[in-house]
Amino acid sequence: MAVAAYPFREYIVGWMGWDGQTPSPVPAAQQIELKDFAAHVAEKFNVHRIEPWSPLFPSTDPKYIEQFRAAVEKSRSGVANIAVDGHESQYSRDAAVRAKAVATSKEWIDVAAALGSPSVRTHIEGTEGVKPDVALAADTLSRVAEYAAKKNVVVHLENDDPVSEDPFFLVQLIEKVNSSWVRALPDLGNSLAAHDEDFSNRAMDEMFAHAYGVCHVKDGESNAQGKFVAVDLAHSFEILKKHGYKGFCSMEYDAAGDPYKATEGLVQQTVKFLS
Repeated sequence: MAVAAYPFREYIVGWMGWDGQTPSPVPAAQQIELKDFAAHVAEKFNVHRIEPWSPLFPSTDPKYIEQFRAAVEKSRSGVANIAVDGHESQYSRDAAVRAKAVATSKEWIDVAAALGSPSVRTHIEGTEGVKPDVALAADTLSRVAEYAAKKNVVVHLENDDPVSEDPFFLVQLIEKVNSSWVRALPDLGNSLAAHDEDFSNRAMDEMFAHAYGVCHVKDGESNAQGKFVAVDLAHSFEILKKHGYKGFCSMEYDAAGDPYKATEGLVQQTVKFLS
């Protein structure tokens, strides 16, 4: 198991809200440095793998990454994956934008290699007025995969954005790239935010068929109307087991309320369903 940093973003030093200007509501005395998150997770949840999120990194300077890795290793922990949010579309019709997407991915693959992370999650950014394009995105990701293979880092694609990261689009993309270094990252709740349970179940079945190193465990998501839609965790883990998934299950609570209590609940349920 692993614990994602994303649910704890307000507890990480430096978080300034989605607008980049709003200080965290969490008192400074309760905030922690990202490099100390692994020790914090080990203490709170007895879990020794973390999944940091790129917007929370105060720096990607080699000296800082070296300190980060030392802190993780001191806590007898490791990095399971880095969730990376890029801003350039892999299927943009502008070749320069696609080249920038490749460059951004390479930068974070280097960070992953330096931290000892076996993988990154690369965000597929949309582009206004352009439908997701398998051919263009595959060309971009093939170049990323070639670099990732040299660094021994797997690139994961997550069903996050309902358009640019539609799960069935991602599966087509993974199959088009046809590389063992580009895999799916199934998120148990994300597809419920925009679709019904049947769609989500079919999506998880397809995603887990192409999964490898990490999936996101959550008990629900809020839909466009602000209604919380619960995940059928028992059925989700049945799909996971059906495909013989052996990667990390990263706890990524994504709703209102205390992320500590909720994450502890996810850890307990994951242990139960995997037993």
